Amino acid sequence: MSEETPSPGSGKCALPLGYSMLPRGQIATLVTYLEMLRPPAAHVSGGTAHRSADASYELCGPLAADLAAYRAIFRRVGEDWLWGSRLTMSDDQLRAIIGNPQVEVYVPHHEGEPAGLLELDFRVRGECELAFFGLVKEAIGRGLGRRLMNDAIRLAWAKPIRRFFVHTCTFDHPGAVNFYRRSSFRPYALGVEVLEDFRLTGHLPRHAAPHVPFIEP
Repeated sequence: MSEETPSPGSGKCALPLGYSMLPRGQIATLVTYLEMLRPPAAHVSGGTAHRSADASYELCGPLAADLAAYRAIFRRVGEDWLWGSRLTMSDDQLRAIIGNPQVEVYVPHHEGEPAGLLELDFRVRGECELAFFGLVKEAIGRGLGRRLMNDAIRLAWAKPIRRFFVHTCTFDHPGAVNFYRRSSFRPYALGVEVLEDFRLTGHLPRHAAPHVPFIEP
């Protein structure tokens, strides 16, 4: 997931049918766009901090714009999925986003340790983008993703929005689309994203995301 979501179908040209070869150093991913136009029936409103019935889980935030702390958890969560967009930004560029009062950053904790990242973007009136959502490697498979998503839905619909949306891609966890669908998001468009390989630019280590082939330029 990234902080900028282009409007599906807004491009001036479409990809041709068949295969399109990429220059060396570039990678491409299939993007699925999903949206939720009303809160799920099980939605429960609440405050901005939440402790579940399991006292080992706690959501902390919204957090102040601490660039070092943000980059650290962003990297821990996203390295295996080729999250690199925020790592290429200058301090001023990043601060302009996460320091905006309409952008809320949360960090779930499990047994007192940071376990993931949740970022909600309310900068477009009446909408909320689930800009970043994920867990650190050690927390995957413990049911924390469902708790974090429940928090995301609760916090998003606590605001006067009419649409909650997200996009995921084939670089992400293979279960991501089904997870979002089970969370009441509906797929509405597909796209292809072409970008420079963050492992070649030095923003991510070369061993990151082994499920995405690394090709020397």
